[in-house]
Order: sequence, then structure tokens, then C-alpha cells
Amino acid sequence: MQKIITLSTDRKNGLYDITNEVVSLIRQNKVKTGIASVYARGSTAAIMIQENWDQSVQNDVISLLKKMIPAGIWEHDHQDNNGDAHLKAGLVGPSETIPIIDYNPGLSTWQNIFFCEFDGPRERREIVVTIIADN
Repeated sequence: MQKIITLSTDRKNGLYDITNEVVSLIRQNKVKTGIASVYARGSTAAIMIQENWDQSVQNDVISLLKKMIPAGIWEHDHQDNNGDAHLKAGLVGPSETIPIIDYNPGLSTWQNIFFCEFDGPRERREIVVTIIADN
């Protein structure tokens, strides 16, 4: 099964929790065991599994990436001024593979699935979720 989740983003850099959408797809398709692949379409976005207890970890992720990869100093900035977004997305990576255990993603208590925006705001972003059941 494969489905595209869409969302809009409201800031240049941000993490957006998409865990509930992935859980819904797993349960709608009645997958007890298997894997879920979550993939960000676009070369300036990524997928990350991270803590969602409060906003501080998400803020720290963005702060770290801004310090590691500052804006405005990259060769690609001469084309469309988003060289840092491409590098951040490449560093974090476009996808995560999550085990499905008893109709739920096999995440720990504090883990959630995040879409990472590095070149926003964007009216439409797409995340491809592919679920493979172990039948």
C-alpha cells in the first residue's frame, strides 16, 4: 500500500509531526506486522525520528543545523538562494523505515515521525508512505 500525505509549512525551517497520519494509514490497512517507509519528496526536505515531549528538542535540532550549515555562503545560493536547505536535507536524509508491531509503528514512548522543512514556507509538501505487510 502506498499513500501520499500532503501538508503546508509556515516557516523557513521547522519540524512537523506526522506520526498520527502514519499511524492512521497502518490501522486503516489493518497491518499487524511489517514496515512503513516514510519518504519526503523534494531536495530541501527530510524525515526524522525524534522526541516530541516538548518543543525544545525540535528547536534544538533546527538551531544545530543552522549553526552547522549557515545560510548565504554556498555556491548553490547563486542559483536560488537555498544552498543551506539542500545541505540540511542531505544531512538528515529523505526517509525513515519504521517497523510495524501489533498495528502500530514500532516507536518508543518518546519517538515521533517528523517532516523537516528547510526551505519554507511551502503551500504543498508531499510525503510518500509505503507500507509493506508481513503476510
